[in-house]
Amino acid sequence: MNKKCTAIVLSAGRGKRMGTDKPKQYLELCGKPVLYYSLKAFQDSFIDEIVIVASKNDFSYIKENIIGRYGITKASKIVEGGAERYDSVLCGLRAAGNCDYVFIHDGARPFVDDAILRRAYETAQKHGTAIVSVPSKDTVKLLDDDGVCVDTPDRNRVWLMQTPQVFRYEEILAAYEKMAADTKSISGNTSPCRNGITDDAMVMERYGSLPVYVSEGSYRNIKITTPEDMVIAEAFLNSR
Repeated sequence: MNKKCTAIVLSAGRGKRMGTDKPKQYLELCGKPVLYYSLKAFQDSFIDEIVIVASKNDFSYIKENIIGRYGITKASKIVEGGAERYDSVLCGLRAAGNCDYVFIHDGARPFVDDAILRRAYETAQKHGTAIVSVPSKDTVKLLDDDGVCVDTPDRNRVWLMQTPQVFRYEEILAAYEKMAADTKSISGNTSPCRNGITDDAMVMERYGSLPVYVSEGSYRNIKITTPEDMVIAEAFLNSR
């Protein structure tokens, strides 16, 4: 029996650290919007459907300038995001429905590719979870509140999380619904970030029933966050 795979692509963020009026996912990267590249990767892959989570003000732009212009036919839904990233993920999960696996991905991460997706899917089929990540190249220090180093984790055990983060749909939806009820994040009263939750894997770790497994990502699978990242991303594209 074939399993249905849905990508939830998050494009509701405003990207304040980029220092531009336009959200970073819509900036031009070698002549195309940043968001185009991840949508194109999912379009050309085994993924069955794409759900885009965005600000309502951006719906028309996405439909006309990305989906329509570049033939992203798998993008079946655009839904409005919430106040925080985690609200947006839950909006996407609720809109996805009727699927077996979800690939939750940041729209500002343009270099996801078929090899990354296939490795993650293989891991998720075995374990129910697959968090795309890479080993840390650098030594990591833990600091106290005064900025003093208090510990140095073994670098061989430190991995840097990326997206997509892949889960069995029913499991991650249940975890997010439990988190929403616990933190009241959807009503805007409490942010999950205040509870130390910084990615989807932590929602599964804290509120779900499955252990979280990592899947090999790529050092090129960067997230566009600052102007320097645009320079790096252009270099990656020009070297292809």
